[in-house]
Amino acid sequence: MQNCTTVSSRSHNRLFSNRALWALLVPLMVEQLLNSLMGTADTIMVSNVGAAAMSAVSLVDSINVLVIQAFSALAAGGCIICSQYIGKEKPKEAERAAKQVLLVVFLISAVITVLCMISNRELLHLVFGQVEADVMDAAVIYFYYTALSFPFIGLYDAGAAIYRAQGNSRLPMTVSVISNFLNIIGNAVFIWGFHMGVSGAALSTLLSRVFCAVVVLAFLHRERQTITVNHYVKIRPQWQLILSILAIGIPSGVENSMFQFGKLAIQSSVSTMGTTAIAAQAMANIMENLNGIAPMGMGIGLMTVVGQCIGAGRKDEAVYYIRKVCVWAEICLIISCVLVYLAARPVTVIAAMEPESAALCVYMVGWITVCKPIFWVGSFIPGYGMRAAGDVKFSMIVSTITMWLCRVSLCIFLVRALHFGPMAVWIGMFTDWGVRSIIFFGRFHSRKWLEHRVVA
Repeated sequence: MQNCTTVSSRSHNRLFSNRALWALLVPLMVEQLLNSLMGTADTIMVSNVGAAAMSAVSLVDSINVLVIQAFSALAAGGCIICSQYIGKEKPKEAERAAKQVLLVVFLISAVITVLCMISNRELLHLVFGQVEADVMDAAVIYFYYTALSFPFIGLYDAGAAIYRAQGNSRLPMTVSVISNFLNIIGNAVFIWGFHMGVSGAALSTLLSRVFCAVVVLAFLHRERQTITVNHYVKIRPQWQLILSILAIGIPSGVENSMFQFGKLAIQSSVSTMGTTAIAAQAMANIMENLNGIAPMGMGIGLMTVVGQCIGAGRKDEAVYYIRKVCVWAEICLIISCVLVYLAARPVTVIAAMEPESAALCVYMVGWITVCKPIFWVGSFIPGYGMRAAGDVKFSMIVSTITMWLCRVSLCIFLVRALHFGPMAVWIGMFTDWGVRSIIFFGRFHSRKWLEHRVVA
């Protein structure tokens, strides 16, 4: 009887109840879903302007993704540090860290903006080589406007991370949703109303990102919340905190960047397979992204939970929440994989895919539905929790090695040496997930990731 009472008492005294966990995780899942569905709005809505405009937006967005992920990684570093200070019940230290996150992200994004604007056309030529003149002209315009938006993306990401560190994911979700709708409305007005073409799509994107940054910074200024940031112009660098943020953010940024470079390497192999395989692979990739959105949102929220647990000195609770979120993520992943598989054939019909491409796409989605629930959760969710405890270098090294050895190298070997079709991409992906999940679970159970110290 005494043991039961003790267990019940511990469960009631945990930092996050189930209700608090879901209040944190659900907005993140919704935000990830809407961003995924609306992230291609510029490409879709500019498509009626012409192939050159559509190609330009698609090319530039491949660069923008790299930049945005770098900002997200830096913001995640700030989120972890702020959440650990909150766990330690040191709100003033959390506010100091929040100010440094905003400062460092803004300065880095401003420098990147200046470099991109100065070397606009040269950078595009360096990345994409010689493309058709009308495509390059449109890309230069779109890149100019989107580069102007980088500081606003950085400030929004930093502000959103600060709110998530406090356990408030609803505000960033609301701002993101409104921003996405404003972007779509702006596209309609500038592209179709004022016939501005690719300039209209770029201007709408810029304005929606300005909106995000302004709103989040305005809310951070409010009193009566755990972290309040006042007098933005008076923020001065505190190098010890900045180094702590960079120590977490840079490895995460390198990891994210390596994934993007790996995708580009895989795409170059897929491009040799013919239009049927390319179309099937493109649609299968979209569906695979969709069925992972909910568990990915859970992983992002887990960083706040584990960060606060580590800050409070509750290491056993950090272990407990990683296990719990792994179970929840697995359930969500199974459900989403089944739903996406059931929708796969109707989607190929709506998309008017050729019968051969449609059949190949459904076949690949079937394998994804079987294999992803087995391997995916272990290869991602524990990593989010371990990073929140400061174990970022291990995650970066393992993820980079398995991605290049399994996902990229194995895929290229199967395609170019053994002449596999697009299933080679997924065989490499499944192998990457499987190897990484074994390593991550080993690291998780060893508890070596709990030995790091991020904040004093």
